[in-house]
Amino acid sequence: MKLLFLTLLLCSLLLCSSVFAPTMAQPRSPFCEGKCKGRCNKAAVWDRCFKYCGICCEECQCVPSGTYGNKHECPCYRDKVNNKGKPKCP
Repeated sequence: MKLLFLTLLLCSLLLCSSVFAPTMAQPRSPFCEGKCKGRCNKAAVWDRCFKYCGICCEECQCVPSGTYGNKHECPCYRDKVNNKGKPKCP
């Protein structure tokens, strides 16, 4: 009986933390939000572009100009890769 109670308690804690985690996330800085809106303006999948651009901008504190290319302007942004070795930042 105690094992069942502990299992249910653990599951409920995990569920609550996953539900409330997005609401407790830090808001994106106005600098990154503006730069990423411009960068992802013509993207086919805007929400994904905006998400990853925001992640990269927060870490690198820069976003290349234009909607494509120009990554030489921000080496940190250019050099970020995902776990498959492909560019992380749009």
